[in-house]
Amino acid sequence: MGTGGVAAALGTRWAHLGHCVVFGSRDPQGEHIEQLVLGAGDSASAASIAQAAKDAEVVVLAVPWPAIQKVVEAAGDLSGKIVVDCSNPLNSQFTGLEFGHTTSAAEQIADWVPEAFVVKAFNTVSTAVMADPKFGREGAAVFVCGDNAHSVKVVSQLAEELGLEPVDAGPLPMARYLEPLAMLYIHLAVHKGWGSNCAFKVLRR
Repeated sequence: MGTGGVAAALGTRWAHLGHCVVFGSRDPQGEHIEQLVLGAGDSASAASIAQAAKDAEVVVLAVPWPAIQKVVEAAGDLSGKIVVDCSNPLNSQFTGLEFGHTTSAAEQIADWVPEAFVVKAFNTVSTAVMADPKFGREGAAVFVCGDNAHSVKVVSQLAEELGLEPVDAGPLPMARYLEPLAMLYIHLAVHKGWGSNCAFKVLRR
């Protein structure tokens, strides 16, 4: 769901890998959408939000937080589907989060679609890293959390196919910490001047 930077980065790469990708848009016939689909190749198409969601196994919410509730409502019945939340509930000045630590955007979405399997992922990586996650021989880490083990596994596999290194962060309430982690990323990238070609890495021994 969406046609901006996150949707383009993820959708285009998955389409190039052979997945059937449908970009959900309020204006699926728009010139911008046509160019996006053309760049994504033969495995991609565009449709209304409801049409895109109807036959999808995985629905990726790749729109800004303020738009998500309307997109979820427009998508219709999401029962049994894996719903991936890529958002961060940034305030209007992009200086902090609207809420966090006691709840999260992902948990709010789960309340809106209780029959879906909501998974938090891709909110701590930039579109530049989504497009090219390799730093030399190392792949950028992407944190994944959700309450359904199968759904977390599916989303982790989709991340791994992109060259990212998925880290299972636990149940969905862990999104309360992943969203502030994204705020740290934004601070480093924007305010500290690191730019978008930086990423988190998890090391274990």
